[in-house]
Amino acid sequence: MSSENADAGHEHEESSVWDVVVVGAGPAGASAAYAAAVAGRKVLLLEKAELPRYKTCGGGIIGFSRDALPPGFELPLKDRIHAVTFSLNGRLARTRRSKRMLFGLINRPEFDAGLVEQAQKAGAELRTGATVSRVEQHGAAVPDRRTVAVVLSGGETVLARAVVGADGSAGRIGAHVGVKLDQVDLGLESEIPVPPTVAEDWAGRVLIDWGPMPGSYGWVFPKGDTLTVGVISARGDGAGTKRYLEDFVARLGLAGFEPTISSGHLTRCRTEDSPLSRGRVLVCGDAAGLLEPWTREGISFALRSGRLAGEWAVRVAEAHDAVDARRQALNYAFAVKAGLGVEMSVGRRMLKLFERRPGLLHAVLTGFRPAWNAFAGITRGTTSLAELVRSHPLAQRALSAMDR
Repeated sequence: MSSENADAGHEHEESSVWDVVVVGAGPAGASAAYAAAVAGRKVLLLEKAELPRYKTCGGGIIGFSRDALPPGFELPLKDRIHAVTFSLNGRLARTRRSKRMLFGLINRPEFDAGLVEQAQKAGAELRTGATVSRVEQHGAAVPDRRTVAVVLSGGETVLARAVVGADGSAGRIGAHVGVKLDQVDLGLESEIPVPPTVAEDWAGRVLIDWGPMPGSYGWVFPKGDTLTVGVISARGDGAGTKRYLEDFVARLGLAGFEPTISSGHLTRCRTEDSPLSRGRVLVCGDAAGLLEPWTREGISFALRSGRLAGEWAVRVAEAHDAVDARRQALNYAFAVKAGLGVEMSVGRRMLKLFERRPGLLHAVLTGFRPAWNAFAGITRGTTSLAELVRSHPLAQRALSAMDR
């Protein structure tokens, strides 16, 4: 073969390899694809479902989520929340109000589709109906050490310089990386259409109910003519969690309305030493077990970790050997742990406190204005649990007592 033909063959080979392949088109995957594409890289976003698709999720968009959105992204808000009613298993209800918006509410199908559209506008290519069966970094399917093979269920192989796994906590990529999980919770949710008179009563206000089982709580999120009603508790007592939801809906006077959707979902938190990468493969969002352990809030963690994964995947893709790729992957892990990891650590301690003393937490939030101000600051994104604990010695002492 002449040198000219050899060069042409090499260029053809390079053109068939993506810089970054992202698996999963939820908030984490779309954010990763956007970050890599906006850096000018050749990006493929794989999604097994057809979009838009429903996801079990309250749909609360707090300040950290808004801050992590692509520039110019218009949130498809269904409501803007200015009030929160807290109750303790249906009792001692008290409503706190704010002149400024606390957070917004979205429906996931619209929100996710909008994020994917932003990634596509940045240059990422979307492919739906693509189920990943495995990832290979060695073997016959891998042409060289700079390449990862993503094998689809039909047998097709997609090659990439870096892969980002955002395919959920039970996905293939997390299993490949070896993600370890230590907290699994069951969330049950119903989408309940209501008449205008009921919708008007809930407009601009959510309900958070501290539940009957340790660490459990319920919520009502208004979205126009539909209320998203759900509960979450530790996995292991599915029947008890179902009873809690049924009792919760009945107490609210909503039992007579037929839900359009009733669904369930397991949320999974990573252990503190769980890996975030393996070779040229990174994980983010639910696939990495990244979510806030106390509230189980996952959208902001997905958006933030997805953006970081996309940015560092670009660097991994540019790495010319395994040592450099490993260095970039470790830098990604450090970035995640320094921010989201600290928040998760505080969230774990808050969950312990909540499991033991839900009544105390309810009393403080409803009767102690600084606690309400802190809650409002977290929802608006002006502060975080970690920042609050660092800046308040009393909070440090309270959480330290829970560790003993």
